[in-house]
Amino acid sequence: MAYDEGLAQRIREQLRDRPGITEKRMFGGLSFLLGGNMTVGVVGDELIARVGTDGAAEALARPGARPMDFTGRPMRGWVTVSGPELAEDSVLRHWVTASVAFTGTLPPK
Repeated sequence: MAYDEGLAQRIREQLRDRPGITEKRMFGGLSFLLGGNMTVGVVGDELIARVGTDGAAEALARPGARPMDFTGRPMRGWVTVSGPELAEDSVLRHWVTASVAFTGTLPPK
């Protein structure tokens, strides 16, 4: 599955000054890792964001968000974001910032 290169580039731009970020092709898309932990990614034309189990309910209340589910079993602490909201830089910035904030609390791998 191809992923939205434009969305990936917009994420890169938001992460460019953040140390410890790497990229890895995963889930048929592109994932961004912080300290070896997945934080955000692009699958198709959708964003996946790691928000943690404590942040999941708040994240799911935002427009365009739903539980991340590749296998019929949702991944706890992750959301998929899609729709026209992603075209707004401020919305993308929210998701990237929230994901990096959560992932930054995890020990490096």
